[in-house]
Amino acid sequence: MIRPATADDADAIWGLIEPVIRAGETYALPRDWSREAALAYWLGPDRQSLVADDGGVVGSYFLRANQLGGGAHVANCGYISAQRGTGRAMAEDSLERARVAGFTAMQFNFVVASNTGAVALWRSLGFAEIGRQPGAFNHPRLGLVDALVMHRHL
Repeated sequence: MIRPATADDADAIWGLIEPVIRAGETYALPRDWSREAALAYWLGPDRQSLVADDGGVVGSYFLRANQLGGGAHVANCGYISAQRGTGRAMAEDSLERARVAGFTAMQFNFVVASNTGAVALWRSLGFAEIGRQPGAFNHPRLGLVDALVMHRHL
């Protein structure tokens, strides 16, 4: 079940986010971020935050406008999951929620190219690579890797 996140989900969401940001391999977020800073970002007032609940929180994502003003018709999301299949379920849910909310497209501005699972998932859901930022992400093991801009009409 995918449902809106509540304040009661904060510990579970932090449990998902912390290892991902500490590893520093898939998100361009500060690796030393505090719990408070990470949750303020993930649960910010400019986005709808949701959780995948399978008897406990096994994933989370947020949905927001990619830009303000003239770019507000394009959605943007961030996802973190801890259970196989959860990422796809959240992605499909986000595409439908974005469409219902009136967005006409979804764009991911910074998909780390070495995150091959995410890249494959987005492609399987109809996203196209519309840009490549050479060496834009400093991966802790691989060094500078490309970041992709991926887009899909809704």
